[in-house]
Amino acid sequence: MIVKKRWKIVAWVLGIILSICVVAVVGLNMYLSSSKPIIKGSLTLSALDADVKVVRDGFGVPHIKATSDADLYRAQGFVQAQDRLFQMDLARRQASGRLSEVVGEAAVNTDKFFRTFSLRDAAEKSYDGYDAEAKDVLKWYAEGVNEFISFAKTDNKLSYEFKLLGYEPEEWTPIDSLTIGKYMTYDLGGNWSLLALRHWALSEFGEDKAKELFINYPEGAPAIMEANLSKPVNVSGYFDPSILPNEFNGSNNWVVSGEKTESGLPLLADDPHLGLSTPSIWYQMHLESPKQNVSGVIFAGIPGIILGHNEEVAWGVTNVGPDVQDLYIETPNPDDRTQFLYEGKWEQAKVRNEPIKVKGQEDVPFKVVVTRHGPIISDVLFKQEKASALFSMQWTALEPTLELQAILEMNKSSNWDEFETALEDFHAPAQNFVFAAKDGTIAYKANGRIPIRKSGDGQLPVPGDLAQYGWKGYVPYNELPTVVNPKEGFIATANNQVIDESYPYHITDFWAQSYRYERIAEVLESKSNLTKEDMMNLQMDQTNLYAREFLKQMLGSVEQLDRNGEYKNIIALLTDWNQVDSKDQAAPLIFHKWIKELPNVLLEDEMPEDVYEMLPGKGNISDQFLRNGYKDEASAWLDEYGGVDKWVYDSFVIAVADIENEFGANEKKWKWGDYHQLTFDHPLSGASPILAYLLNPKPVPIGGSNITVQAAAFGDDGRVDHGASWRFVADLTDLSQTYHIVGPGQSGHVKSVWYYNQVKDWVEGNYHTTVIDGAIENGYELILKAI
Repeated sequence: MIVKKRWKIVAWVLGIILSICVVAVVGLNMYLSSSKPIIKGSLTLSALDADVKVVRDGFGVPHIKATSDADLYRAQGFVQAQDRLFQMDLARRQASGRLSEVVGEAAVNTDKFFRTFSLRDAAEKSYDGYDAEAKDVLKWYAEGVNEFISFAKTDNKLSYEFKLLGYEPEEWTPIDSLTIGKYMTYDLGGNWSLLALRHWALSEFGEDKAKELFINYPEGAPAIMEANLSKPVNVSGYFDPSILPNEFNGSNNWVVSGEKTESGLPLLADDPHLGLSTPSIWYQMHLESPKQNVSGVIFAGIPGIILGHNEEVAWGVTNVGPDVQDLYIETPNPDDRTQFLYEGKWEQAKVRNEPIKVKGQEDVPFKVVVTRHGPIISDVLFKQEKASALFSMQWTALEPTLELQAILEMNKSSNWDEFETALEDFHAPAQNFVFAAKDGTIAYKANGRIPIRKSGDGQLPVPGDLAQYGWKGYVPYNELPTVVNPKEGFIATANNQVIDESYPYHITDFWAQSYRYERIAEVLESKSNLTKEDMMNLQMDQTNLYAREFLKQMLGSVEQLDRNGEYKNIIALLTDWNQVDSKDQAAPLIFHKWIKELPNVLLEDEMPEDVYEMLPGKGNISDQFLRNGYKDEASAWLDEYGGVDKWVYDSFVIAVADIENEFGANEKKWKWGDYHQLTFDHPLSGASPILAYLLNPKPVPIGGSNITVQAAAFGDDGRVDHGASWRFVADLTDLSQTYHIVGPGQSGHVKSVWYYNQVKDWVEGNYHTTVIDGAIENGYELILKAI
């Protein structure tokens, strides 16, 4: 009887708890749903001159039709803010160095970094150079964003992220949009960390070992070498590598002429490789007014369409990756550290006083010191307040640039001449543009400001006190690498080397590994009668050309040292592999874990942890060691270690042991997809497991890798957080419709059906069709009404 009573009490308590949980879940759901964007019916906007129609298609892509450009951009600002306001606000805060105001003390160092890199200052300087039309577009766009902010505050439609962090967004300004543009330049256009590491390596290892960490070692520059050796800037011990852009930021693009296509007109494909997150870095839109009809993607917070097509032309980009950031070794005046030696005299630097507001605390005093070359970065990055030598940074993006002006003209162009003219205003970051037109033209241009140096080639920091090491201009626009209608019938880039030895100007010596480009070219060269489906299939190609180049020799090294035959089954498995990075095979797991270990085994113990993390291009360096080692060429690193065979074998043993520890000893049960899993993490998900569960799509096993055309770069934990942030294919036979994937989806609102509805599509290569002719079936129509 007592037992029964106890069970009744337990059941009663559990029932109450369950009821509370149900109420809590229902309440949370109602709370989250209350801020979902209004996408049907009508809303009145005071900024509009006339009504604007917004139709979201079945994938959440807004199609905006207005009777003027002014209303078009106002509506674009409003609609972007409906879906992505928190993302937009976070982006402008990060780029401006103002995260601490809403996050707290944890973001102070990040804010110092971005204040020093001066993105907002550069945006303000750029604004003055824009023409009246571009300034109008920025103003109209800001008016639309601010209409939504006002509406959301009044009607309690601000998304849950603002409530979680306890703040409301400020008014949007034209400078905010330009600052986000500058942030994307930062994300795509940096080489300063490589220069700092090389400087450190020269002092730490001497020339023999240091030069093997270069792709091409600079010769005949004794003053540069002397400055690097005699005036060391401390690099190790303080640096936070997490602030660096992902080294795999790049892309694939290609364009095929009608001579090689089934239709007789060009095909174009583009897939920019950036961080994979929720929401996507890209926002897909279609904009139509009497002056333009353009579709594609743009960064949330910016007007226009940066990648896409209109009724006559299509275009896409990859990152050129030129050397556009130079470090100067500056000598500060010990009596006044805002003065620096230049041509035998102390020269006064500019000082910007920028106190950092911190949520719940007092302001943090902070100053940015700017020399004739650019901001001093050592004191914020390497804590060098009292050092006798400091780094300053000169960077093309810190000058006034006019990218938005270029975008607006690109959107309205109808042929290559007009498009190329528009590109003249696209200064930073330097990008490989591919182009196709309905008139049959295909073209390419490596576009952007690329500096010409008075001395040196940008591979090492240079003396800051001598005038001979400044810049003397940029590569002339008409001499930038350009190709129009080549005899090969196609043009492709994948961050690979785009010039040969005959090109008269220095761009960089640090190109991406060539495997993606080689595979794209291999497929396009081998086929004719190509179709849009062939373009989609190539974007999803998982063929591993890295293994094709090295695997046979690497297995030879293992067989040579595996004297007891311990690894014969794994060797056989790799020997029989078809060299495709399929998620269901074991071989890609073994191979990529092995490749990841190569630089770790050879270099990691030789460098401080933060310096090793800062080292970009570990894959390029490993490639070079493998090629040299298997050619029996001298190498101080390999000789010290014991030779290429021992290095490759030891790396293999560590990789296999790591796999066995995680997945068991039976190699027949190993699968690449059990380790290699796609993630789209929300920026707030790291705060708690609960938020991660609520906000992040579930990880999905996938194939591909960082060196396949289907780019899927992964960290040490196997999580794929970098790859094709957008996939785009255009058939110039019919530009009224094109083909897209935006992972994980269009919306930034967790309760939207478009929040992560494209994750499966991203994995499987299922493209959705976007039209620009108004033929939208089962759309959601919202009329933005003028007063």
